[in-house]
Amino acid sequence: MKAPGFWHRPPGWQSMLLAPLAVLYEFGTARRLGLGPQAHMSVPVICVGNLNVGGTGKTPTVIALAQYLTDRGHRPHVVSRGYGGTLEGPHQVEPATDDVSQTGDEPMLLAAFVPTWVAKDRKAGAEAAIAAGANVILLDDGHQNPTLHKDLSLIVVDAAIGFGNGKVMPAGPLREPVSTGLARADLLLSIGDEAAQSKFQRHWSDKITVPRLTGALEPLKTGIPFAGLNVLAFAGIGHPEKFFRTLRGLGANVRQAHALSDHQPLTQTLMSRLVADAKALNAQLVTTEKDAVRVPGRYRHRVLTVPVRLQISDWSALDAAVARILG
Repeated sequence: MKAPGFWHRPPGWQSMLLAPLAVLYEFGTARRLGLGPQAHMSVPVICVGNLNVGGTGKTPTVIALAQYLTDRGHRPHVVSRGYGGTLEGPHQVEPATDDVSQTGDEPMLLAAFVPTWVAKDRKAGAEAAIAAGANVILLDDGHQNPTLHKDLSLIVVDAAIGFGNGKVMPAGPLREPVSTGLARADLLLSIGDEAAQSKFQRHWSDKITVPRLTGALEPLKTGIPFAGLNVLAFAGIGHPEKFFRTLRGLGANVRQAHALSDHQPLTQTLMSRLVADAKALNAQLVTTEKDAVRVPGRYRHRVLTVPVRLQISDWSALDAAVARILG
C-alpha cells in the first residue's frame, strides 16, 4: 500500500474527515492490548516494534540486535508472525529448504543471521525457541500484540518521516498515538542521516519520553563497482525511494526505478518484464536484501543485491537497558 500524501503533511481536511474512523481504529488497538493477561516467558523478551504503518527499519534493527547479543555470549532467537507467509507455525525457518511464500520474506532474511521462528501464535513461537536453546527472544514487531510480556520494548522510527502528521490510521500513518505507544516503550531508535535526525529532533523532541538512540543504514562494501553502473532498480519495501537514494549515493546511474508494494510477490511475469527492460536499457538489475529472497531461483543470477547494516552512534542507552534484563 502506498501511503497517502496527506499522512506526512500537517493535519488538513482529509485527516479531519477521517478522524471518526481513526478513533475507532485507536479504540480497537487499545481494546486488543487490554486483553490479557500477557504470558511471561522463562527468558527475557525484547520487542522491536514501531508506531507507524509500513517500513521503519525494524529488520536491520533485529539483525543488529541479534549480532549485539551474540557478541556478548547470548543465544538470541527471533520470533516473527511471518507477514505474507502461509505457515501457522511454530516453525524454525531453514533458508536452504523453505519457500519464502510460506515463511514470508523478513523471516527468510533474518534466518540467514539468527535462528528465526515463524509463529502466528507468538507465545507458542517463543516456547519453541526456548526449547531449542534460546536464552533471549527477539520479537520482530509485536508492540501492539498483547500475547507476550515484553521485558524490553524498542520502538523504531524513520527519522526523515517521523510520525507523519501524528494521526492514527486512516487519518495518519500511526497504529496508535505517539504518547500511548511510547508509554509502553523503553527505548526509541530513530534511523536516518544527520539531516533527518535534526528534522526529527525539531519536530518530535517534545513528544519523546524515553531514551533515544540514533542510527543510520549504511551499505556494506561488497566490492561491486556501482559508480557509473547503469542499473534498473526495484524494491518492495516500506519506502522504496530510500533504496533508490542509496544507489545514487553509491554513484549508480539509476535508469529506471520500480517502486513495488511492500512484500509484493516477484512473479515470473514481473521478473520477465524487469529482465527485458534491463536488457533494453543495457542496465543491471539491482534490489534490496529483503526483496532478493523473493526473487525466483531462475532469475537470481541476474540480480545484484545491495545489503545495508544498521550503525548505531551510541550504544550506551541500549547497554544499560540490556544489562537490566540480562545482566
